[in-house]
Amino acid sequence: MKLHGYFRSSAAYRVRIALNLKGLTAEHLPHHLRKGEQTAPDYLAINPQGLVPTLEGDGGTALTQSLAIIEWLDETHPSPPLLPADPLRRAKVRAFALAIACDVHPVQNLKVLARLRQLGLAEEKVTEWAAWINREGLAACEALIKGEQGPFCFGDRPTMADLCLVPQLANARRFGVDVSAYPRLLKAEAAAKEMKAFADAAPDKQPDAE
Repeated sequence: MKLHGYFRSSAAYRVRIALNLKGLTAEHLPHHLRKGEQTAPDYLAINPQGLVPTLEGDGGTALTQSLAIIEWLDETHPSPPLLPADPLRRAKVRAFALAIACDVHPVQNLKVLARLRQLGLAEEKVTEWAAWINREGLAACEALIKGEQGPFCFGDRPTMADLCLVPQLANARRFGVDVSAYPRLLKAEAAAKEMKAFADAAPDKQPDAE
């Protein structure tokens, strides 16, 4: 398998964690997002959105969108499971993951922030925007799992929810968010970071890290 990504991409970070948890190896092919390498014609032929990650299977099939990739990995390599067996619990995990992947991350990603700069917003305001959306989204996620004992987001082992949470907390810190306001999220993050699969997937451990 080949994983097209970028060390700082939180979406690619999610997939790296999933691969590590499953004990799978993928060749990492970096595309420097700030240099626009994701818009090169040869990459657009694989992923027309010009986004990372993209996972190429051994048969040449390309999968895009991090949560779709993670669910495919879970279905084709079911141990350890990243989604609960119970349908209600599965829905809760998916809802938490989607809250981050669809409602928080895209609104503060590189493309959106670049557009804000193009529209004339000062860098301070751009950073304030990114911090605001992180605070709002993380506060909602904190409430979603406040009744969960943990230590992970949903129980005693990591799920797709944790794969989304850990990279998003890293993003929030980069934008200066005081994450101490989210103790339940930090509890899940601490449990995750004790695992080698999460530690090895961290941005600063990637070969293209700057």
